[in-house]
Amino acid sequence: MVNYIDTLVAMCKVLLCTSLFFVWVVRYENITKEFEDYKLPDQFRDLVGILKLSFSAMIIQSRNDLVILGCLGIIVLMIGALATHYRVKNPFKKTIPAFAVLGLCLFIMYFSNDINSYAL
Repeated sequence: MVNYIDTLVAMCKVLLCTSLFFVWVVRYENITKEFEDYKLPDQFRDLVGILKLSFSAMIIQSRNDLVILGCLGIIVLMIGALATHYRVKNPFKKTIPAFAVLGLCLFIMYFSNDINSYAL
């Protein structure tokens, strides 16, 4: 059973990191427009992008301490994203990606913990 969980966690890590890379590098123009619409400064957008890409690089590693640190960083950023979506009164549909990334990070973090990964 542990093997299946480890495989699922690895797949979630790849999915999470690939999606963050795609959104923050390939579709950077969309991010630029979104931050402008929310009236957030360019420096803040760039800082968030650097942090997300750095945390996702930590998540893809095999060292549990880096994985957990990366997940915690993304969780904090996603809570901020959800608060921003709430502040600008976005429809629920626009908050789904933030909830999905938050859920993936919680899943990865929970099953990357040595104690929990062998409890099953």
